[in-house]
Amino acid sequence: MTQLNSDRKPRRKRLFPELTISPEEQAKRQAELEAFQQRCRPIFEKLRPQLMEKYHNWFIVIEPESGDYFIDQDSLAAAQKAHEKHPQSRFFTFRLNETEVCGRI
Repeated sequence: MTQLNSDRKPRRKRLFPELTISPEEQAKRQAELEAFQQRCRPIFEKLRPQLMEKYHNWFIVIEPESGDYFIDQDSLAAAQKAHEKHPQSRFFTFRLNETEVCGRI
């Protein structure tokens, strides 16, 4: 019978330490994301009352430059529709419900 060595301790290191992001870079990326979300929010707030009745709990993907939006029950399908029309753009996803949240905690 083979005995397992229980004296072995796991190594606690990053797999790719060269890919570590500095706190300043993390803060910069977070600020950019929040600014982008704030550009998408007015479009969402304008559309939400009209669309929530018919598409409750569906996903809406918004491209803020053109104001285009794409709706689907599946978030990936909505993102795919958006990417087909605007392949070089960034998008933000909301959920058509009372909380606007896409996931669960």
